[in-house]
Amino acid sequence: MNSGDHLSRQYDQELEDLRTRILTMGGLVEQQLSTAIEAYERPDLALADRAIDTDRKVNEEEIELDRVVVNLIVRRQPTARDLRLIIGVARIVTELERTGDEATKIARAARWLSDRNRNVRAPRLRDIHLSALAASRMLRGALDAFAHLDGTAAAAIIAEDRDVDQQFHAILRQLITFMMEDPRTITPSLDAVWVAKAIERIGDHAKNIAQHVIFVAHGEDVRHATPEQLARALSSQEGPTG
Repeated sequence: MNSGDHLSRQYDQELEDLRTRILTMGGLVEQQLSTAIEAYERPDLALADRAIDTDRKVNEEEIELDRVVVNLIVRRQPTARDLRLIIGVARIVTELERTGDEATKIARAARWLSDRNRNVRAPRLRDIHLSALAASRMLRGALDAFAHLDGTAAAAIIAEDRDVDQQFHAILRQLITFMMEDPRTITPSLDAVWVAKAIERIGDHAKNIAQHVIFVAHGEDVRHATPEQLARALSSQEGPTG
């Protein structure tokens, strides 16, 4: 094996390691979100603290992955598909870190409930639970789409964001009615609004990850794209090997 082949294989391994690390970070954020939601639904102070502690690990992973990305660009000077992959990873890292921040907000709401009165229950809990499940599915689906560089799967995730947005607005209307009917519930209801908004934002971040997957796989920037523009991007002949 000559030195050129060795360097090429080493470079390919570095790119594969980068993909693996972003998926590992994604799994950490998924775990944090699941813990935060469970903490809010019970409510459970220990689970809330665990979700908040996990955010520090997510932040550390963001810093380390940013370092790896910069190092790869400087040393390897990537072009074409490889450059798209590295740029896409950098963008996805940011989305995952922000998702972790939203999960932390949910965990802090759980702490509020646990600290004040275990008999105080969050209003519209079932609706919030269903919205959280939908956002969690979006996040997992976006990460799976990245793992396989599957633009079609990523497009399906983008479409699902409308449902999460609609669920948020429905929850908001319900909570406003709830507060009007019983002013004593204003404080926990406002807390529930905060949680519902955090879940809606998690859906947005999952959608953004899916858009970055399409950029990596097809070389098309579909941020702010219409459904028609998205369809044209997916029909691109370049694909993940271009």
